[in-house]
Amino acid sequence: MGRPGLDRRQLLGGIGGLFVAGSFGFAALGTGADALASDADTRVRFWNLFSGGDGYNMIAMLDAFRADHPGIEVKDSTLQWGSPFYTKLAMAAAGNRAPDLGVMHLGRVTGFSPGRLLDPWDVGLLAEYGVREEDFSPALWRRAVVGGELYALPLDIHVQLCFYRKDVLRKAGLLGADGRIVPVTSADEWFDVLKEARKATGKGLQTIGLWHNDLNFQWWFFVAFYTQLGGTWFDDARTEVTFDTDKATRVLEFLRRHIADGYADPAFGGGAGAEQFVNGSPFVWEGNWSVPVFDSAKVDYGAIPLPPVFGRPATHAESHAFVLPHQAGRGGAANEAAHRLAAYVVTHARQWSAGGHIPAYTPTLATDAYRRLQPQNEYVSAMDHQATEPKVWFAGSTGILAQRVGPAVVSSTTGSARPDAAARRMKRVLTELLAAKNPMDGRTAAQEGAAA
Repeated sequence: MGRPGLDRRQLLGGIGGLFVAGSFGFAALGTGADALASDADTRVRFWNLFSGGDGYNMIAMLDAFRADHPGIEVKDSTLQWGSPFYTKLAMAAAGNRAPDLGVMHLGRVTGFSPGRLLDPWDVGLLAEYGVREEDFSPALWRRAVVGGELYALPLDIHVQLCFYRKDVLRKAGLLGADGRIVPVTSADEWFDVLKEARKATGKGLQTIGLWHNDLNFQWWFFVAFYTQLGGTWFDDARTEVTFDTDKATRVLEFLRRHIADGYADPAFGGGAGAEQFVNGSPFVWEGNWSVPVFDSAKVDYGAIPLPPVFGRPATHAESHAFVLPHQAGRGGAANEAAHRLAAYVVTHARQWSAGGHIPAYTPTLATDAYRRLQPQNEYVSAMDHQATEPKVWFAGSTGILAQRVGPAVVSSTTGSARPDAAARRMKRVLTELLAAKNPMDGRTAAQEGAAA
């Protein structure tokens, strides 16, 4: 259960993470899972999925906690990101071998059989350690509540952003007096911006990178723009699909136009956007976790939420959240220490935000230190305009929903399927999934509706 190896992208993130940790006075490389407090009388076993820059930042925060709480030993283990992590966590919880504390994407909590594989938080105990409901976005807190109980403690929201090169946009006349990109409020305005930016773009570079052949990114972008149109997924009872294929078609046509009009070049492949951006491409749509990468590359850039091309601000958002994997007879000193550790990291998230994430703990957002962070202070408004996946068991980061409908979005964006046909395909998949049973507990979304 050691930390996974780093690929090129993670290595760049790790470099940024080292810079971030050092800039806040934290040890860049902590002693991690081997750190044993000589006078500790309580141990907290903590599983997480953070590698790259996030991993370095989390290690630094854990080491700061260890220094402040010598009586608590933290044994942290970083597991492989994605499905392997969730599978191992589920097996551990089902077999009564679960750690005291874990991390999940908030969108996956509903499908993780709360009450069976997850234990609820003691909100009174969290309050003792300085964490209260009023310190969080109401929408974010509601997503963490299942069946009237809190099953996840949000650490952040991580969002999809529109990164832009200030040097290129300045040349194109697309920066305002404040040094930021001119406002965009419609699809026509957005394509006008791309048209002007292309004129100022160096030869051999595409105008925008948007991960056009990646099913996860394309799904995330779709969720954002479909939410901007006011699109819905299911009725409140989770018995009917309310997915609007007309609105979906509009979104798919919008995404497709980036390639059809030559702004995104299929020849570069979906994953070349960040590299092209570093080399002078004016735009890339990427997650906020790319902030340390672009900082390390010394790029003159800004970042805003995905443009409100359909009038209503909304950008795709997920959240890393602390959870309590199920333990028979949970309680006692280790449980209290798990609450204390999670509360400490959440309330000290200024360091975490330096890696690009928006802290869930809203008092952090009001601090002078956070307001000085760039470009974080340019996209912090995303906290109030989160476009999230529906709260059903098959949703969540890299979950079944993304795996099933993401390919339909990709096929439309890349031109292998008509947008209207792709929209109808998406609705068929949603209908199938709504009737399917959660393998964790054998219940459909409708049967879990009261809990969701």
